[in-house]
Amino acid sequence: MEEIVTRIELENATERGIVRLGLRDESSVRRTTVDGIVDTGAVMLVLPQNVVERLGLPIHGKVIVSYADERKEERAVAGPLGIRIGNRAMNTDCVVGPPLSEPLIGQIVLEGLNLIADCTNRTVGPRPESPDYPLLKLK
Repeated sequence: MEEIVTRIELENATERGIVRLGLRDESSVRRTTVDGIVDTGAVMLVLPQNVVERLGLPIHGKVIVSYADERKEERAVAGPLGIRIGNRAMNTDCVVGPPLSEPLIGQIVLEGLNLIADCTNRTVGPRPESPDYPLLKLK
């Protein structure tokens, strides 16, 4: 199966909030752009440890992750961070992966940004019913 790889812009959401309050300059927000693999089998965003450190994200918890080969492992959770794919953005946390591992974009990000993976064309984009803004269901 071919992978869907897309560009993701990341930033330290806490620093962004401080800028919004007028307490720091825009240039102080740590940010980076990386290529991420859309992984519809993953729940959370997974970022390599080196990217988490570059963004200065604090570790604030732990989760047990389960891999495709049934291995289980405890991993740190860091955040908050801002993520942008195309013209859609949200804040979220991430699982901290091993250094230099591949970033994985899981279901929380896809649902939060209302994006759909098109495996045939190997792209990710807005759902047809909401091309301009995320459509989030509330019941």
